[in-house]
Amino acid sequence: MPLASLQRGPTADAEPFAPVRSIAGRLDGGLLLLCDHASNALPAAYGRLGLPDREFDRHIAHDIGARRATEVMAEMLGAPALFTTYSRLLIDPNRGADDPTLVMRLSDGAIVPGNARIDAAEIEHRRRTYFQPYHDTIADTLRRMTATGTVPAVVSVHSFTPCWKSVARPWHVGLLWDNDPRLAVPLLAALAAEPDLQPSDEKVGDNEPYDGALPGDTIDIHATRNGLANVLIEVRQDLMATDRDAEAWGCRLARLLAPILGRPDIHRIEMHPARAGAGRRLAAL
Repeated sequence: MPLASLQRGPTADAEPFAPVRSIAGRLDGGLLLLCDHASNALPAAYGRLGLPDREFDRHIAHDIGARRATEVMAEMLGAPALFTTYSRLLIDPNRGADDPTLVMRLSDGAIVPGNARIDAAEIEHRRRTYFQPYHDTIADTLRRMTATGTVPAVVSVHSFTPCWKSVARPWHVGLLWDNDPRLAVPLLAALAAEPDLQPSDEKVGDNEPYDGALPGDTIDIHATRNGLANVLIEVRQDLMATDRDAEAWGCRLARLLAPILGRPDIHRIEMHPARAGAGRRLAAL
C-alpha cells in the first residue's frame, strides 16, 4: 500500500466513526471516570497504519486492561464514564494539542508507517475529528455535573508496561498527581494498606512510573486548571491483562475510592498551584 494512502484521512463517503463512548451514571454523584486509551481500534479508512496486527495487542496501541477496569468502576460507583474508541496510534488524547508526541511516528521501537510522513493538515484533521470531540464531551459532562450542585472529582484509569527501556518497573499500581492531594493522598494510603500490596513502598508508586505534573494532559486541562479533585491511576498491565484480572482491579479501586469520595473537601473547587511541566513525557508508556 502506498505511503500516501496510509496517511490519508477518511473520505466523505467513509463509514461514520464515533470517537467517544460513554456509560451513563449519576450526574450528581460527584465522580467522572475517564479512560483515555481504552481502544486499539482505527477508523476503517486508516487500515492498520501500515503496522502488523500484532502491534495492536501492545501498549503502543492502547492501555491493556484499563477499559474493563473502568467499566467495572462505573458500575460499582454509579458514575458516568467516558472512553475513546480509537487507538492512541491515530492520535493521543492524553496530550496537549501542540505536544510533539500527539501523533507518534516511532513508538517503543515500532515505526508507524502511516504516521511517518504525516503533515500538519492531517494532524489537524485527526485533532478536529477524533481528539477534540473527546475533550469537548469531557468538558460538557463536567459542566452538566457541576450544574447539579455537586462538584465532581475526576479519576482517569491507565495501565503501564512492566519494563521501560530495559528498566524494570516494580510497582503494581501508581498514582499520578500534580499538586492537589485530596484524592491522591488518601488513595495512596488505602492502597498501601492492602495485604497483597506489601511491602507497599515497593508495590505502590507515588507519582510512579512517571510524574503526573504534565501540562496539557487530560487531567491538567479538565481538572487541575478548574480546581477539581483528581487522580490518574496506573496499574501495571501484566496484572490486568485478562478481563478477570482487570475486573478485580476495578472492584478494588471502586471499593477504596467509595469512602474517599464521601469527604466534603473532594467536592469543592480548590485551586492548587500546578507543578505541571515537571513530568517526564518520555516515560508515559
